[in-house]
Amino acid sequence: MSRPLNEIEVQILWNRLLSVVEEQAQTLVRTAFSTAAREAGDISAGVFDMRGRMLAQAVTGTPGHINSMARSVVHFLDAFPAETLKDGDVLITNDPWKGTGHLFDLTVVTPIFLDGVPVALFASTTHVVDIGGLGVSAEGRQVYHEGLYIPLMYLAREGQMNDDLLGMVRANVREPVQVVGDIYALVACNATGGRRLLEMMRDFRLADLGLLGEEIISRSRRGMAEVIAKLPQGTWSASMTIDGFEAPVTLAATLTIAADRVLVDYAGTSGLSRYAINCPICYTEAYTSFGVKAALAPWIPNNTGTLDAVVVTAPENTIVNAPHPAAVYARSVIGHMLPDVVYGCLDQALPDTVPAEGTSSLWNLSLLAGHGLTGTEGSAVRAFNVTTFHSGGAGARPRQDGLSATPFPSGVRNVPVEITEAITPLVVWRKELRAGSGGAGRQRGGLGQRMEIANRDAAAFGIQARFERGVYPARGRSGGAPGAKGRLSLASGAALPIKGLQIVPPGDRLVVEMPGGGGYGDPLARDPAEVARDVRYGLIAPEQAAADYGVVLTAAGEVDAAATARRRGA
Repeated sequence: MSRPLNEIEVQILWNRLLSVVEEQAQTLVRTAFSTAAREAGDISAGVFDMRGRMLAQAVTGTPGHINSMARSVVHFLDAFPAETLKDGDVLITNDPWKGTGHLFDLTVVTPIFLDGVPVALFASTTHVVDIGGLGVSAEGRQVYHEGLYIPLMYLAREGQMNDDLLGMVRANVREPVQVVGDIYALVACNATGGRRLLEMMRDFRLADLGLLGEEIISRSRRGMAEVIAKLPQGTWSASMTIDGFEAPVTLAATLTIAADRVLVDYAGTSGLSRYAINCPICYTEAYTSFGVKAALAPWIPNNTGTLDAVVVTAPENTIVNAPHPAAVYARSVIGHMLPDVVYGCLDQALPDTVPAEGTSSLWNLSLLAGHGLTGTEGSAVRAFNVTTFHSGGAGARPRQDGLSATPFPSGVRNVPVEITEAITPLVVWRKELRAGSGGAGRQRGGLGQRMEIANRDAAAFGIQARFERGVYPARGRSGGAPGAKGRLSLASGAALPIKGLQIVPPGDRLVVEMPGGGGYGDPLARDPAEVARDVRYGLIAPEQAAADYGVVLTAAGEVDAAATARRRGA
């Protein structure tokens, strides 16, 4: 098809392309071995033109993977020009600076050929359970500590898998079956996307994706430009202090809305950490652009045209622009906080638009046992290594309460406790919302959750902690109160640090109390009936209703209107 596409054709082809990439992603989820992909959906999948521009992404996936993968394909084409690729070739890397930010993410790219001519590239990413080195630890000092580093290279040539590479992977990881299984799942999902794309192209007699790709990218770019042009023009700054590892970290941003672009600069942000909470610029760009787009234009498709509307800069050697060989395993500790910093700027430009701060960084439980890690019993220790995805509360919104136990901005799914119990000797004795943890406000912050975990073997086990909001809670907005701080402890009473490897002694239990989101607006403006409902549902205690909201309840749980009016000073 060489003529311009009409409106109906563009819409039909766009919808078909979305179904292609979603089937690509679902193939990865259904064939993956690790719980990160299979249960949590910690993946990305998308289709690119032969210039390395992302045309469409699957709905399934996380912003950190999707938006950084969107920029990574050009690195593959720089190393392996399109004219050198052959049908059946598959490329791979886990380079944190050319992929999606740390060694545990494998990115696989597959060129697709129509009648011997390359017409598209499919890319996908997943977080694997292990890549060797220190494991899922924030305690590395350089990327060399963090595991097997796979440069941009061939995973397959003309359909023949690189057995030498797969042998290296098996020899360097603690869970070779799961990791190699995930690599094959990445290959399979790209192949599925390729087959479905070729069916689409033949159905619509497309020789290439040139016209369709230009329509998609230009329409998305135009849509973002129109939205941005209607916004207040100017510059606003905000900052946030978070726990960090060896010292608190300041995240500072200056946001400029100018013509058809949003510029975000992180000058003033803290320097590099000695530990693995540093963030490569690709991951900084990914979550910054997501935060901007989620606030301003969530309805516009996410592709290269959309992403080009947000320009991100950061001084090198800061914690948001860490150069090689900085340790970066726990880069999500920083990256997931960046939308909150951006929203601190946007709240000044667009009041009553963005939510209060939330827990933001995930409270994933990376649990393990094994010789040398949790004891010296050698083969008597039943070794395991599992990461189970969980989260605290999200920030309250201008007109709605915050979502409880919800992973904004990552969007990954919870891993059911039954899955963790089935593949390890662990038992989760308690998993519940953490009453009172949401920040008070006209709209209440989302609640965190409380979990209690033990080893059925009555042996020691460990947690590789890399959590935030243990010292500096999620702040409220427009008069809202902060959410509760997070806490890690033993059932026997001892508090544990929320970063680094922590050991749970034999017979004891790990208690995880996740933070809550900040509140929005004056708590005394909250409808007393909603406060009474929160008490009735067990989300807050009656004492908190009186102290934070000025709402007095009767013994029957009804609002005492007279006492409430007196307490609120009405």
